[in-house]
Amino acid sequence: MRAKRSPTHRRSDDIGDGAKTPDGWDGAIDSYLAHASAEKGLARNSLEAYHRDLMGLRRWAIAAGYGGPDALSDQHLREFLHATLERLAPRSRARLVSTLRSFYRFLAVEGILTGDPTTTLLSPRTGRSLPFVLSVDQVERLLATTGGDTPAQQRSRAIIEILYGCGLRVGELCGLDLDDIDPATATVRVRGKGSKQRVVPMGEPALAAVRTYCDRGRTQLLGRHCSAALLLSRLGRRLSRVSVWSLLKKSAAAAKLSDRITPHTLRHTYATHLLEGGADLRCVQELLGHADISTTEIYTHVDRSFLLEAYRAAHPRARGRRH
Repeated sequence: MRAKRSPTHRRSDDIGDGAKTPDGWDGAIDSYLAHASAEKGLARNSLEAYHRDLMGLRRWAIAAGYGGPDALSDQHLREFLHATLERLAPRSRARLVSTLRSFYRFLAVEGILTGDPTTTLLSPRTGRSLPFVLSVDQVERLLATTGGDTPAQQRSRAIIEILYGCGLRVGELCGLDLDDIDPATATVRVRGKGSKQRVVPMGEPALAAVRTYCDRGRTQLLGRHCSAALLLSRLGRRLSRVSVWSLLKKSAAAAKLSDRITPHTLRHTYATHLLEGGADLRCVQELLGHADISTTEIYTHVDRSFLLEAYRAAHPRARGRRH
């Protein structure tokens, strides 16, 4: 039975490749993405990435004259990966292999195919780069650029305080509504990946920045418009991710800080500073909304001076032999 199509993608015959899609591709891709959306609860961005990966496989198979998904063997998939992986970043390579495995596993389980040709595929090694983080002084310098009384400056301060003080992803930040902030409990309700919700504590600086922005800046930005969104553009609409990136780049330039700073830099910094302050890794995992603690473990890198200081303060043999 053909599953309802996910709204996050178009049928492959709408793409305009100039060639008729072989039997099986449309139904297989549509069914898989509907399953991924309904059963796995994947976020829209993830579904769009899966769709791009599978459409890449479809285009390659058509060009090679191999037919539909049922016509591809493990060797065919290796040929596709060999032709594709060199163009991709390490994480995109790993995601592509994961997409193929999940897609063919689904087709096999549903009985659409009699076997799974991905069982012998190996995932490429991605490696792990350490996240770029700011010092406390650098965060203060960034905040100092938002010290004015204009609506844009008040909004920028609220944005930086929330990103650094709560560790939100930029999409989570832009998705906040006014009633997601609860001053009584000093928390913010966050809608994360896969529509999963979590409640994150807010420090007084973040609450104060949001309070000032809402009382003054937001009112001016809203004008005669009506919006539930916390962060508004100058036209009174929900602020976009691109706008957050842009204003953060401007603040970084004004503070004479690295142009590598992005909204995610403040999330990295939030997690790193929590761990350096003694927070438990499981606690940080919950605050960040990570499904797997292995994702959080990348933040266990800390400054060597901090480790040395912690060792000297805590270990009974750190200051020489005791008599």
